[in-house]
Amino acid sequence: MNKTVSLIVPTYNEYDNIVPLVERIHRALSPHNYEILFIDDDSADGTAELASSLSAKYPVRVIVRKDKRGLASAVVDGLSQASGDVIAVIDADLQHPPEVLPDLLEAIEKDADIAVASRYVAGGGCQGWSLTRRIMSKVAIIIAHLLLPATRKVSDPMSGFFVFRKGVVSNARLNPSGFKILLEILMIGKFNRVAEVPFIFVTRERGESKLSARQQIDYLKHVYSLMRRTGELLRFIKFCLVGGSGVVVNYGLYWILTRFAGFTPLNDMATGGIISGNLALCISIEISIITNFILNNYLTFADRNVRGLKAFFSRLLNFNLICLIGGLIQIGIANLLTVIIGVYDLISILIAIAVATLWNYLLNSWWTWKS
Repeated sequence: MNKTVSLIVPTYNEYDNIVPLVERIHRALSPHNYEILFIDDDSADGTAELASSLSAKYPVRVIVRKDKRGLASAVVDGLSQASGDVIAVIDADLQHPPEVLPDLLEAIEKDADIAVASRYVAGGGCQGWSLTRRIMSKVAIIIAHLLLPATRKVSDPMSGFFVFRKGVVSNARLNPSGFKILLEILMIGKFNRVAEVPFIFVTRERGESKLSARQQIDYLKHVYSLMRRTGELLRFIKFCLVGGSGVVVNYGLYWILTRFAGFTPLNDMATGGIISGNLALCISIEISIITNFILNNYLTFADRNVRGLKAFFSRLLNFNLICLIGGLIQIGIANLLTVIIGVYDLISILIAIAVATLWNYLLNSWWTWKS
């Protein structure tokens, strides 16, 4: 690669890792034009001073931030100082093997705009992680995939090890918080193709981990911020409002059918209420599914709408299948609460609708209206 590669390395108290990190980066990138930008959050252990001392032998620059903290914001500050056309981001703790950098750069040479080192593609993995840590990672990815559709292009949007063309973010207003800068780039940046390269996330040998409960909270705040800035929060609110209208249709129609149209209430055991009540429930569910689909198709997901009757009915079928499963969930919960536990039927129906609505949102946002 003829273009200069700017490698951004956020640091905070990583003194013991600096020398081996720079040496390994140099071995990996020596065939390339490269620079290493250490963005240090005013470390107290001499990290910045040690890194600066290496500039006589390696292409190292150090920027010390006195009034800021956070890995993601450090990367943003590094972008303003980078001279390269290609940007690489890597942690300083050696949990990201620098030896993977040539493969990431090769993916960029092959026309990828972003190349992500992934733990969750074939050949990737996590060394020494506990079950709890694995579950936390997977849950974080699921949250991102559900609430931030653009991240679905990547199996590991939580990765902190990646390379991208500087033009991806040249006109973007990046405003990240916490540690997950890749989420910001995937949602705000302009790109066509993302490639993933497998790597093994290794255990830290020196220094202390920065992972904390505060980071988990910051992650959720960041997801919320991205939803708000990209319009996904408004979309979610619209979906909930449409879902609310479906609740009114579902709940109201069941009430009308069982109180005025001759259907027996679900909890009226003496007159065959189980059969008649469930029939009323099925009718109310299907009518609410159809009205919900029409509103979501032309309001919530209007920007993803596909013209033509074939596309319309295909999406209606997908929506119906998902919501019918939601309907079965609703019926099961309603019968469990009313028939077995003895809860008043209108209260049971309301609880069952809430659970089924959550199911319908998650699956339809993932499948019926793909981004």
